Amino acid sequence: MNRPTPSLPGVVLLHGLAGNSRLLRKMERALQRTGFATLNLDYASRKRPIEALVEDIHPAIAEFSESVGDLHFVTHSMGGILARAYLARYRPARLSRVVMLGPPNNGSEVADLLKNLAPYRAFFGPAGQQLGTQQSELLAELPPPQCAVGIIAGKRTIAPVTSFFVPRPNDGRVSVASTKLEGMADHIVLNASHTLMLLRRDAIEQTISFLRDGKFFLSAA
Repeated sequence: MNRPTPSLPGVVLLHGLAGNSRLLRKMERALQRTGFATLNLDYASRKRPIEALVEDIHPAIAEFSESVGDLHFVTHSMGGILARAYLARYRPARLSRVVMLGPPNNGSEVADLLKNLAPYRAFFGPAGQQLGTQQSELLAELPPPQCAVGIIAGKRTIAPVTSFFVPRPNDGRVSVASTKLEGMADHIVLNASHTLMLLRRDAIEQTISFLRDGKFFLSAA
């Protein structure tokens, strides 16, 4: 977490399943250069179900939110689902905007394919079992965040085996259709794969555009 100046807008960054905060470090540095304070969290994504992860991340977010102005979230993959669960339980007073990159808002077909296999269950843990298209009761009942949400989807894959089982277009893990969320403010599709979109200049610039203006600067796809 970089030290925030009072009244600076703040951004909470949440990585995806089996990820870590380093994957969002390039995004974080760009946000800091643009005038945002940041909280780039690590959490035990492979060890605990999503409802427990909500409680794990709450103390840090609550402390951070007290020292910044408007509060935004930037998420990748399952981080978007965690943000939805968090905001349904703990809505910050100055919540402003959320950008989700590659979120499985309507479930992941790859999780459907692999979730009953022992290696998948062992590696991805309880949260991995909650991400299929036949979602757990918790996720099925999650409301959309009560704020402006911008979603960035990818349509390029570098994982031809898994992408074969995902409706096209997809980013190798999540279909473009599955990223969409009722009531979203904007949605855009980039020629990016699921993980590498975090490193792309266009994805970073689009994220900053939405946090500043509430919209992406290219036509929504």
